Amino acid sequence: MIYTCTLNPAIDLFVSMETFRPHTVNRTVEEDYQANGKGINVSFILNRMGFNNTAMGFLGGFTGEYIDQQLQLAGIATNFIPIDGITRINIFINAEEEYKIVNKGPTIAKADAEKMLDKIRSLPKKATLVVSGSLPPGMDESIYEQIASIARQRSIRLVLDISSPRLLDCLPYQPYLVKPNEDELAQFFGLPSLNEAGIQEKGRELLERGAQQVLVSLGERGSLYLSPETSIRVTSPQGNVVNTACSGDALLASFLGRRMKGDSLIDALTYASAAGASTAFSKGLSDLSDVENLRQQVQVSVHSQSEVKLS
Repeated sequence: MIYTCTLNPAIDLFVSMETFRPHTVNRTVEEDYQANGKGINVSFILNRMGFNNTAMGFLGGFTGEYIDQQLQLAGIATNFIPIDGITRINIFINAEEEYKIVNKGPTIAKADAEKMLDKIRSLPKKATLVVSGSLPPGMDESIYEQIASIARQRSIRLVLDISSPRLLDCLPYQPYLVKPNEDELAQFFGLPSLNEAGIQEKGRELLERGAQQVLVSLGERGSLYLSPETSIRVTSPQGNVVNTACSGDALLASFLGRRMKGDSLIDALTYASAAGASTAFSKGLSDLSDVENLRQQVQVSVHSQSEVKLS
């Protein structure tokens, strides 16, 4: 069974405008509301790929009710903890440029954080747990390590897509997969940025510290997959970018889904790259209908670990 955990979910409001100017009324051409949050996005994509999964996290207020309803309407099981306060709304504006307005979210009480840990402790052994996204106010970043410890004790396959440098504290618990983007990977090690060689080097350091697999999303340049045995670099299809907010979530979910279906690493990575691009070309999450066509654009280069060490 697959579970996703979104500690700070949101409703995302996507709006399109001809222009976006200060000190004037900016009228939208199109708008769309979507239940969101990184783990929730993973749930939606897995659901579209035919995988039953359960979405977990914290929800509050009328916005929380909307998210829960949208998940259940899609056929996704939910197991959220109700909280005081109102689940946040984020705004993504597409005009001449792309603008992202992300709210901090409601404060989570310590008692509710403990309830979440108890839910994770109750997950069946051998389950897959995807923990994605930022922390809401009131939650200490040590919760990531607590989750990793529980996952190790319970033989849960833990997937981490978090921006906090506290990810490094989780690595001794040998998470199944970690998925930073290139900026997050640099931040984990206190660096302003990384070139291609640096991404390879720091990605391998995550493996050396305990991660079983690393998948680094590189935006329009594609992604890099690393394991102790291999390094696989895949490109991304090119097209008209509408929204980059959810593409990394689509990449992660589709990679996991295709691997669970039994795909080879290369087949899973090319599909995932196409799914991530398809989402970037859409107002929200991809419906995956164009993935096979986009997949034809993806190029792959594979290196064994011995080749990586020699290069």
